Amino acid sequence: MITAQSHMTPSSSSDMDPGIWSKLPEELMELILSFLPLKNFFNIRSTCKTFRSMVFSPCFISKHTSSLQSFSSFLLLSHPYSPRRFPLYDSNLNAWRKRALYSSVSLPSSASLLSSSYNGLLCFSLPTSSSFVVSNLLASTEREIKFPKYPFPFELLTLVSTPFGYSIFALCSQSSSKSTYLYDSRSHSWTESDGFEPILNDRHHQEGVYYKGALYFTTAEPFSIVSFDLEKRVWRRSEAEVPGELTLARLVSENGGEGGGNERLYLIGGIGVSGITKMLKVWELGLGNEWLEYDRVPEMMCRKFTSVCYHNYQHVYCFWHQGMICICCYTWPEILYFKSSRRTWHWLPKSPSLPDKWSCGFRWFSFIPNLYASV
Repeated sequence: MITAQSHMTPSSSSDMDPGIWSKLPEELMELILSFLPLKNFFNIRSTCKTFRSMVFSPCFISKHTSSLQSFSSFLLLSHPYSPRRFPLYDSNLNAWRKRALYSSVSLPSSASLLSSSYNGLLCFSLPTSSSFVVSNLLASTEREIKFPKYPFPFELLTLVSTPFGYSIFALCSQSSSKSTYLYDSRSHSWTESDGFEPILNDRHHQEGVYYKGALYFTTAEPFSIVSFDLEKRVWRRSEAEVPGELTLARLVSENGGEGGGNERLYLIGGIGVSGITKMLKVWELGLGNEWLEYDRVPEMMCRKFTSVCYHNYQHVYCFWHQGMICICCYTWPEILYFKSSRRTWHWLPKSPSLPDKWSCGFRWFSFIPNLYASV
């Protein structure tokens, strides 16, 4: 009996002809690759444009929705000495990640500055290019947005999600008056409206707080609360009177912009005399537009926080992150945070990767990766 011998080489028996891959229908290719583990797929995504866009296909979305929703949430630290590198604190594991996050923004990094974050999107300001860049680092997508005018000395920059995209809010000083600028991602355009004089320049690092369709701000002393309606583009003064004897006032909202029914507005305030804070308290806005005391910072923690900011309260800013009220200082690398579910206060330790010589410039952001947040 004569047996036929195979002339196939070892490599040809195990490898598929690239020509066959190229002839596969797009739907079948998507189905095959959707069975890859999510981590492996992200590793090959940069090899071609087809793979890169495949994460937005219905087949991929339906198969990996549960995996995408399981991404950790992070506290992200930005510093001007390292504008592209962002240490990450995993708030689910209560630990610093060994690897930092690196920006993929394609514009020059020397003058870039992370200015705001929301719903998985990061907003960078690039004054030398007269533009902002909104980036989704997870999806490797970005959009450059030119300043509405030049020069554009903006303040209180705030990125906020809307039901149909996102908006960018900014105040711009023009001689003795201010104008309000709002960018709408749906129309890719800016609109201008009158500013609001009581908002002064001592809130260098505090963003606007989204609550029930508007951005809320505290004014300088005498403290009061004002809001900007994002839909009607008008300013209003809140009827809720702030507590007395405040030395500082900051706002935080829970679940703002997520469309949930548990939206809450909190006021973080210092109590004292002659501008010296002796006590830090948290109030919640009640149904009757009254501020109800919610909790207070333990005495020793309050002493430490007021000592590290040297009573320069313009450096203090606050934000909400996954059930936590975070109180930060631009000159201090730690966070004082409050877990609302347990009603407990904690210090988040300094990142082990930070050089000791960095004594100021610490900007913290809430970062919750969202692959499908569109730029």
